[in-house]
Amino acid sequence: MSTPSKSRTSVQGLTDAAASLWPGVAVTCAVALAAQFLSEHYGAPAMLMALLLGIAFHFLAEEGRCVAGIAFCARQVLRLGVALLGIRISVDLLIGLGLSTILLLVCAIAATILFGLAAARLLGRGWRLALLTSGAVAICGASAAMAIAAVLPKNQFSERNLIFTVLSVTVLSTIAMIFYPMLAEGMGLDARAAGIFFGGTIHDVAQVVGAGFSVSPEAGETATLVKLIRVTMLAPVVIVFSLATRNVASPEASGKRPPLLPGFVIAFLVLAALNSTGMVPAAVATAASEASRWALLIGIVAVGMKASLRRLLDVGGDAVILIVAETLFIGLFILAGIHYLGHA
Repeated sequence: MSTPSKSRTSVQGLTDAAASLWPGVAVTCAVALAAQFLSEHYGAPAMLMALLLGIAFHFLAEEGRCVAGIAFCARQVLRLGVALLGIRISVDLLIGLGLSTILLLVCAIAATILFGLAAARLLGRGWRLALLTSGAVAICGASAAMAIAAVLPKNQFSERNLIFTVLSVTVLSTIAMIFYPMLAEGMGLDARAAGIFFGGTIHDVAQVVGAGFSVSPEAGETATLVKLIRVTMLAPVVIVFSLATRNVASPEASGKRPPLLPGFVIAFLVLAALNSTGMVPAAVATAASEASRWALLIGIVAVGMKASLRRLLDVGGDAVILIVAETLFIGLFILAGIHYLGHA
């Protein structure tokens, strides 16, 4: 085949792929815009609105022209959002927080994941759900849940567990945003200690910011910084989970083992490294961060569309107990660490 013929075939293939994806991508983006509108005008978390609206449009993912585009958003667009999170990370963040606080966060993340595995075993739940919920609680809520779900071996409950985890951490984050500032005041925590508590325990970034700045500017800045350090741990945790589970057989796998290092994790690390060197202009970093937020919002809409509400209700009360227990555990762990470090 001549070179012009190959070029025409390649262009035609791209055109056909775009045509097949367009309806699903368009409807998913439209629902994401609606979720953002509701969030801005009624104060509800955008991720929660995206998830609930996505579930309401589940029928679009069952059959018809939108199926391929919804699947594309639930996988590729979602992973793009996670990868772009790396632009928020830099070495300066680590230096600014202090070694003792960083060690506290690392220990809290590791302890929460181990606690989740032990608690899941006591409750008779599988290790996939344990890693998904404990990782989401320990690191950065819905974003971590989506990143972890991307590398765990799939089974018939994978999508249901992801939807349950995202919904749970979003609701728990909102509750924490309301009650944790009152708890910090009742315990007599100063602004820095309150910021460490909020940033080290609340699951999603938006709710961390809301809780911190409701106390004081110093608490808000500290909470945001601590939260971003937890986000930094996303890549190492995902890599560990990927390496630990890559030999586990998946019913949906085609026999080919997943890569040692997922591409979106590599992109996350590369962007973090570039941002640490100061080579990324502030305007570019801001645009990439906003693109990450929208990609994650679109991704979670698509994940919601692929989820069946009936199957979600089958997750069981013990799963709720598990994720609430993990949330309480990391809260108590961080409070104990704050006391030990002399911040309170």
